[in-house]
Amino acid sequence: MPSGSPQAAKAVGVPRPGQIFDPVARALDVIGDRWTLVLVRQLIGGAKGFTELRQRTGIAPRVLSGRLRQLTTDGFVEQVENGARSVYAVTERGRSLEPLISSLARWWIHHGIQELAIDVDRFNATSPQSILESLPFLLREERAMGENVVFEIRLQGEGGGVWSVAIRDGRCEVARGFAERADVRYTADASAWCGVALGLLDARDVVKKGLMTKDGGSQALDHYFHQPTALSGGGAGREKKARSERRKAP
Repeated sequence: MPSGSPQAAKAVGVPRPGQIFDPVARALDVIGDRWTLVLVRQLIGGAKGFTELRQRTGIAPRVLSGRLRQLTTDGFVEQVENGARSVYAVTERGRSLEPLISSLARWWIHHGIQELAIDVDRFNATSPQSILESLPFLLREERAMGENVVFEIRLQGEGGGVWSVAIRDGRCEVARGFAERADVRYTADASAWCGVALGLLDARDVVKKGLMTKDGGSQALDHYFHQPTALSGGGAGREKKARSERRKAP
């Protein structure tokens, strides 16, 4: 029997993982570190400095420094000059991971939250920016097909700012800044908006308290996007379900 055959390898015992041709396992040898895809995902949205990456991810300084160094060595990230400072930018090799990052995020939205019983209430340090940049993963594609609507989100308070959210035929694009031509405009307290977007707060209650207003057309964000808490059955999602069941009760 040839020494290089699969049968021969089996006869001598359990092989080392690196000897097995398994595309999934070998890919994870390269990108399987906990923070690799998280950092590449952040940099796909634009070059960022060390401090901004810390604020966006919560990674400890020593760990972040080591991961960025490794990503640079592996060719996924590079340092570029931005005025007087140096920032990190994604390379073409890093950008090639974008479909994988998108699929992973959508898996967690559509399966992970509910099946793993994720408690969405724990995301109490979430910034409006992190939610807005996650909207493409939260999009209800079946409702967005054939649609063409632009939302402008104006948030006040800590973490506030202005964003445009464009839905165009089943795709979602989010950009920082005012919308050139918005169909619907939301103006809200940043913290309250986060609660509504995650499903932790009921939008009607927030409007009644004067913490959010909506102007323009009849389209609504919650029609086009999943609310994580509703997927998990928690928070406002539980309350909505309870109200519905009470209405059905004899």
